[in-house]
Amino acid sequence: MEQMSCKPPGEEIAHKTTLAILNKLSNYEWDAKAVLTLAAFSLEYGEFWLLAQQQPVDLLAKSIAILKRVPLLARPAAVQKHRQAIIELNNLVKTTLQVIELVFELEKLSTYDHKDVPDLEPAVEQIPVDVYWAIITIVAIVTQIDCLTTESEHKQELSHYGQKINIILSKLRKQITLCRQQINEAKYIQSLRKMFKTPTEITEVIKFLIFANDAPQPLFDGATKTTVDISVLKKKNVYLFISTLDITEEEISILKPVYDYSIKTNDQYKIVWIPIVEEWNEQARKKFDSLKIKMPWLVVQQFGIITGYKYIKEEWQFKKKPMVVVLSTQSKVLHTNAFHLIHAYGIKAFPFTKSDEERIHNEVHWVNSVVSNTRNPILESWIKEQKYIFFYGGKDKEWIQEFTKYASALTNDATIKQANITVELFNVEKEDKNFLSRFWSGIESLFVTKAHKTVDDAVTKEVQKMLSYKNETGWALLSKGSSVVLSGHGSTILKTVAEFEKWKEVVVKKGFEFSLKEYHEKIVRTTHRCSHLEIPNVAGKLPETIKCPDCPNTMEIYISYKCCHNGSTTTNAIH
Repeated sequence: MEQMSCKPPGEEIAHKTTLAILNKLSNYEWDAKAVLTLAAFSLEYGEFWLLAQQQPVDLLAKSIAILKRVPLLARPAAVQKHRQAIIELNNLVKTTLQVIELVFELEKLSTYDHKDVPDLEPAVEQIPVDVYWAIITIVAIVTQIDCLTTESEHKQELSHYGQKINIILSKLRKQITLCRQQINEAKYIQSLRKMFKTPTEITEVIKFLIFANDAPQPLFDGATKTTVDISVLKKKNVYLFISTLDITEEEISILKPVYDYSIKTNDQYKIVWIPIVEEWNEQARKKFDSLKIKMPWLVVQQFGIITGYKYIKEEWQFKKKPMVVVLSTQSKVLHTNAFHLIHAYGIKAFPFTKSDEERIHNEVHWVNSVVSNTRNPILESWIKEQKYIFFYGGKDKEWIQEFTKYASALTNDATIKQANITVELFNVEKEDKNFLSRFWSGIESLFVTKAHKTVDDAVTKEVQKMLSYKNETGWALLSKGSSVVLSGHGSTILKTVAEFEKWKEVVVKKGFEFSLKEYHEKIVRTTHRCSHLEIPNVAGKLPETIKCPDCPNTMEIYISYKCCHNGSTTTNAIH
């Protein structure tokens, strides 16, 4: 206290006194510096007012008060004279005390991870400045008390300190409020992470994700146009369909086949739309109402920010584009975003888990293993550039010429050019015999590795289909990069390409891939042909039965023998 007492008024002296106090307390933490300074001041300040109140009736108090010059300020005339200064001084003491309390609280919060509480670090960095102003304000208050008790003509100006300390108080309150919000949010996210990592009933997790500890609102059932309790999700696999209100009808339609299919699975899968709206207003409510009636599935009706929005944004990387998070009945995340998987492959990828995505990836990219076997740099370049590639060939040269003509016309058509689509043509028959041999041996090897599977998958059927084209008049396969779009027999694929004029308008509306597949399927339905599959004599046991790649039937077995007369002088052969 002696560092602060009996100092003449003035900002420069107050500053020097404050630095001296800080130097004396240099071994203490910043919050401790403030508390110790306040404690020293409080002792004198409390004693001062206690003596002022007690000295009229207590002789001992009166004697001590005379020594400490209290009577001068305790006289009614003096109190009246300095009334405003005393009020200002007392208010400043209270404000400074509040500042120090908040500094102490902020120091306790500093133990939290600054990554989880981003506003904490800048707040903590300001603590030395805040403590400096708290101490210099206390120094100024002590000086003012000295001036008042000695009836000095000079007074310590406190308004400047009052303004500064009030600004700091307001700032600290905001900082601590923000930090506490962020700490609570971090604890909430930590709890969510734990729930998603440990088996937890699906309804409990969804309630916590959307409503936290608030009472859950009923869900809107788009199929019945009524509200239902969130308990309808109990023991269900759930697809969380997350989007803003800017979602299009086309994006909504992508999930409708999934909804239809889920009904066929005894309703074991539920789709729940979670609209992400940062600010609800009348316009947003109207848009929400117009969107929800277009959805046959369940809809969250939470007209406020979703509690788990930060988790959805950071953990699941929501970036305002529609996404579908796949959850098991026990809340295990099976896919953080299956929307593009559903969009690209539909029910073929059901139930849209990460393993389904890997399965589909292997199915559609099987052509890559065949092409890499040919060691053709041009093909590898086209695949890397994600270009459309028409692989084609066959035993009939006229068919190849016809396909080349019509496919070239398609690739150069204005509709294709305007859609910014590049389609490359690759006639495998034009390549050398080594290429052709490697191409078909790659397909044969892939077939053999797949043929022993007990369950036929799409890639097995597709490879089998390609193998059945090996000795046909013509065939074609379209890929985008290494992803197979479709393959077709010469009779159907040539007709599809030749009749491009009939379906090119659809390309503008639905895209090249969809339009081509749709028209080709139409041609296939009106065409009948037998499928022939020749299996090379390879090591290992071949399957006893093989399903037809074009229909559900089991293929009939024929045994054939072949001789190409290599290394023989005879001119006669039995085929």
